[in-house]
Amino acid sequence: MPQHRARRGAVVLAATTAAVLALPLVALAEPPRAADPGPTLPLGAAGLPETRETERLAPGVTLTRIVRGETTATYPWTVEVSVPAGSGSPDPDAPPTALRDRASAQEVAAELRDAGLDARVEEVRTEAVADFPGGSLGWRVRVGSFPDRASADAARERVIAAGHRGSTLSTAWDADGDDDRGPWRIDVLTVDPRHFRGEVAASLGPDVEQRETTSELAALSGALAAVNGGFFVLDPQAGAPGDPAGVSVVDGELLSEPVGDRPALLLRPDARRTEVERLDWEGELRAGGTRLPLDGLNRVPGLVRNCGGLDDVPTSLPLHDVTCTDPDEIVVFTPAYAERTPAGDGVEVVLDRSGRVTEVRDARGGPVPAGGSTVQATGDLVPVLRALAPEGTRLDVRTSLTDEDGRTVHPSRYPSVVNGGPELVRDGRRHVTAAADGMVHADNPSFYYGWAHKRNPRTLAGVDERGRLVLATADGRSTDALGLSIPEAADVAVGLGLREALNLDGGGSTAMVVEDRLLTVPSDAAGERPVGDAVLVLPARP
Repeated sequence: MPQHRARRGAVVLAATTAAVLALPLVALAEPPRAADPGPTLPLGAAGLPETRETERLAPGVTLTRIVRGETTATYPWTVEVSVPAGSGSPDPDAPPTALRDRASAQEVAAELRDAGLDARVEEVRTEAVADFPGGSLGWRVRVGSFPDRASADAARERVIAAGHRGSTLSTAWDADGDDDRGPWRIDVLTVDPRHFRGEVAASLGPDVEQRETTSELAALSGALAAVNGGFFVLDPQAGAPGDPAGVSVVDGELLSEPVGDRPALLLRPDARRTEVERLDWEGELRAGGTRLPLDGLNRVPGLVRNCGGLDDVPTSLPLHDVTCTDPDEIVVFTPAYAERTPAGDGVEVVLDRSGRVTEVRDARGGPVPAGGSTVQATGDLVPVLRALAPEGTRLDVRTSLTDEDGRTVHPSRYPSVVNGGPELVRDGRRHVTAAADGMVHADNPSFYYGWAHKRNPRTLAGVDERGRLVLATADGRSTDALGLSIPEAADVAVGLGLREALNLDGGGSTAMVVEDRLLTVPSDAAGERPVGDAVLVLPARP
């Protein structure tokens, strides 16, 4: 019986919901048709052509493909040079980045011009968002303007020969102006709870530690449609690959703690009352009258992807795509994690389904008992846990999620929660919270430049004024689908009529699957990327 994840035992951190049966795919009820055009998307120059085609996948479920812009538009190619710190930099040993101060950029451009290359220095300015004033991000160095990629690649080889590094790119991906001609290709899944008879659910596959493609996660549950979910660990040096880098609730069980109070998508099986909420959490161990705070759930102790935990280094605030560290942690593992917990120095206590300590492991790593759990401690907390939980002790594990107003979010009410960020739309207006959600790195403006300012494939989700769940993907990193900057993603969400929306994982993770068809074009050279989780639209049961 395929399920949203591997079965767990009776000792849980939250309530459960029924498993979903694998069912045959629903055939199209009608052929594609032209959609009601309505307002066009606020992308690129005014007056661009825009087409929309809609398929009815099932009662209450529609798929709309939007193509905006000129499919024959062309843009110059160029070489963007990595700029090392110049002679006037306060940190001459800083690694090269895409953006630097003007003096450093001018030094590099002068060296390249001396080598016979057509180098120029450009200031990068970005627009303001809700909590970031924008303005100048820094200065970049580019070489040449070429009609095709091959010519730019040849120039890049000359840049390398001159002792520098660089990447070949299309200027269409810059998002520096509002007069671009496109094209943009956006797929939109709309689930109307008034007519929908299936289920909406999050899935992370057989366990937390493994990654699967969105196509595989859809097939495992017999989904009618699916999109990739939230952020996750990719590099083994940052934790367990596949582990959600933020909050995750699947089948009503809290499997991963939030990153700070970053936004999340809260889903009910009937698709009603979809919410975008900022979630916080508390977790603790109780034995007798002693209480001990938890640091995390189902993740490698000491490694906190995207930061935002307790006493993290270098920060306890969210910091996207950064792995913070904390040598002294207590982390709980459930059977959903994997066959074995992470190995390493420390201590691990094993709990049966009633919460009684049945074993104390002198080193971390081992199986989680069916229906039970384990608790790992590292660093200074090792003797604390040993003293709290000798064999035979009853240990109570408690966790809770709360919203922005401090109210408890019961997983029984929202059995699926997917992490994301930044927030894009609030109360029907653009509301991009890039700084609060860790996308602005004070000491590295190149991160915001590449991650938020530039166009990339994107996945976004939200709810419209009619209470419909909307899941959308935008292809990118090609010349026939430009992708979206984060501000553009917010504009698209507003253009789609969303009253609340957030960004999910994007780039190579972006994927939409409908009836076994992968609609998006993978931007990774290796093809569709295995991800941590997905949002599934499951068909009605017969």
